[in-house]
Amino acid sequence: MDSHLAEGVTPDQVDRWVQSATILHSNGDGLDIAVKDGQIVGVRGREVDRVNHGRLGPKDLYGWQANHSPDRLTRPLVRRGGELVETDWDTAMDLVVRRSKELLDEQGPSALGFYTSGQLFLEEYYTLAAIGHGALGTNHMDGNTRLCTATAAAALKESFGCDGQPGSYTDIDHADVIALYGHNMAETQTVLWTRVLDRLAGPNPPELLCVDPRPTPVAREAAVHLAPLPGTNVALMNGILHEIIRRDMVDHDYVDAHTVGYEELAKRVADYTPEHVADICDVPAERIREAAELLGNAERLMSTVLQGFYQSHQATAASVQVNNIHLVRGMLGKPGAGILQMNGQPTAQNTRECGADGDLTGFRNWSNDKHIEDLAAVWNLDPMRIPHYAPPTHAMQIMRYAEKGSIQFLWISATNPAVSLPELERIRSLLAQQGLFLVVQDIFMSETAELADVVLPAATWGEKTGTFTNADRTVHLSDKAVDPPGEARSDLDIFLDYARRMDFRDKDGEPFPQWHDPESAFEAWKRASAGQLCDYTGLTHEKLRGSGGVQWPCNDENPDGTERLYADGRFWAEPDQCESYGRDLVTGAPLEPTEYKAMNPEGRAIIKAAEYLPPHEKPDGEYPFALITGRTLYHFHTRTKTGRSPQLQKAAPDVWVEISPDDAREAGVSEGDHVEVASPRGVIRARARINEIRSGVLFVPFHYGYWDTVTDEEAGRRDRAANETTVTDWDPVSKQPLFKTSAARLRLVGSGGGVPAPAPTTTASRPVGAGTTETTGGPGAASEERLGGGTR
Repeated sequence: MDSHLAEGVTPDQVDRWVQSATILHSNGDGLDIAVKDGQIVGVRGREVDRVNHGRLGPKDLYGWQANHSPDRLTRPLVRRGGELVETDWDTAMDLVVRRSKELLDEQGPSALGFYTSGQLFLEEYYTLAAIGHGALGTNHMDGNTRLCTATAAAALKESFGCDGQPGSYTDIDHADVIALYGHNMAETQTVLWTRVLDRLAGPNPPELLCVDPRPTPVAREAAVHLAPLPGTNVALMNGILHEIIRRDMVDHDYVDAHTVGYEELAKRVADYTPEHVADICDVPAERIREAAELLGNAERLMSTVLQGFYQSHQATAASVQVNNIHLVRGMLGKPGAGILQMNGQPTAQNTRECGADGDLTGFRNWSNDKHIEDLAAVWNLDPMRIPHYAPPTHAMQIMRYAEKGSIQFLWISATNPAVSLPELERIRSLLAQQGLFLVVQDIFMSETAELADVVLPAATWGEKTGTFTNADRTVHLSDKAVDPPGEARSDLDIFLDYARRMDFRDKDGEPFPQWHDPESAFEAWKRASAGQLCDYTGLTHEKLRGSGGVQWPCNDENPDGTERLYADGRFWAEPDQCESYGRDLVTGAPLEPTEYKAMNPEGRAIIKAAEYLPPHEKPDGEYPFALITGRTLYHFHTRTKTGRSPQLQKAAPDVWVEISPDDAREAGVSEGDHVEVASPRGVIRARARINEIRSGVLFVPFHYGYWDTVTDEEAGRRDRAANETTVTDWDPVSKQPLFKTSAARLRLVGSGGGVPAPAPTTTASRPVGAGTTETTGGPGAASEERLGGGTR
């Protein structure tokens, strides 16, 4: 069991241990919070937990320290004379309510927008969705999960008619082949990676396929590592499918009984020979054949997908092709055979289930009037109050509406778009404009909060009670361990306070929402989820308290939860049942209900083919590199929490740029040199890390904003955040911004004086000479550091 306590605190000095789970990645590791004298003083893994069995990763072990940072927000702030000044809750909320009512009277609900997080609790998302879509009737609501896992939801809807991960983490324990597509599990979900390493070190180890342009720890362990040019994932997947179909590695009985669309797929991929794909992706044709052979001969195939596909060109189309491999091979619903279209944030699954990020509450279909009527009955509202005249507004469109002035009120909770969204100069400008009333609800004075008209101090994990659901549908309870600092309030309390001050009412004239605390909110959510794929009706806070987590659906039929979906070959895809009728994978145009019913009257899984198209922005003579952004092991999102943990900050203190040895030689760059990376939109400056990334590609971690630039020289700088350079473009289906398709150039600025880059050496960022790496395929050398959690 992994644990970490504050210096000087021993286990016998802990007053009590409080059940929770991790909040700084999507794994959902179960842990207990140590409390002493009313303060969080550490954590320990929960051995009974089905996800992590007591193991914890670096962010789990140390991230809690941010809770009692001295710069926590403790009182509301309002803007007076251009400055943010402290005030009381009544004054702050009166301003928010007054502006809300003014805009409702003048322009209607479309003048108001909400942008939330992937780190709140289920009860908070459900309340926000009910207020925004039900009480106010605005269509403008999304979450920062749009940046990381919107494509996961879109790909699942396209293939299976509904969101919801088919597989389970336990499939790792049974698979004979594990394929990771754009998923650096060793840094994004370290404890899950240790589960893979356990298999590799034990009897009958699985073989790994890794698709990633970087030399990740996953790549080092892979039997086949494919490092395609960024933006060519659809071509690569079509090439693999071409070989699987050409060699008849197809489960025709499964395809015939449970799917539609196979003939179109076979026709589409016929021209994607390994040689043709090799020219597009710049990977050896033989490696493509090896990958197809590995997948095609697997008896128990597990696949995971993450940002390397989700944030790249043709994101949904590429991710759907992963689903297609499983469908043509019949690899679903049995131990070791499953798909996890992974999440990037701890509660991303809840935003989608609850309807706080552009989805309709309970996996209902925005385009199905019966689903709207059903939700209105659950909320006891008139169906016409729930906007369904157009698709819900995605995050980038919300920002565009704010920029143009049609959205004049924007409420941002627990996220930091002034660092996390693309093309940051534009984002800062639109958030700061005078015509936008900006409310920011957070625990720190983030770069976004600095631009607000009203700042509301929030409680965070450990300071409130609620539930959250991880990437394999495991629901955990997180109990309140300590009080929040000062006057900070839970996000649920803030949303409900707003609703009461706005005097929202249901059809019977009763206050809406009808719940008042975490437990009553959870019970209300159960009624909304009843009969849906994400059925929570068999769960209660009390049932989760003390448990090791329970996977939904959990109901009368599945009282102990459900390990895998679709084991019976039946999908949530019937025309009257599905969450989405699907979209054209190239244009994003939605299918009409009549089209969907004609195509899939029996509700089978949908094999959906896609044509490869070149990226909108490609490297050229002026900008010769493909620039990709991403995560590092030791930080989370914009570092507002992990940057305040001494151990995590020390492990990765500042931004860096990764460049291949060949590209470094050509540019005259050595390890640690100061370089400038420029795109058509912006510039960043950082030290160079020379590693085994594929040639022609630069990598920059996106965590580094400006809240901790404290010297006079740095105070005015805007050249540290990777997203200064990224393009305003998004996938046509999922609307997920594309952070991995920018063109860039590199310039040497000055010598590093022999000082290495501030990049970790135990991760994908380790420098050349630290170990052998295969970047195109073949058996990867075992990593010198089997990256995992704390000591055991």
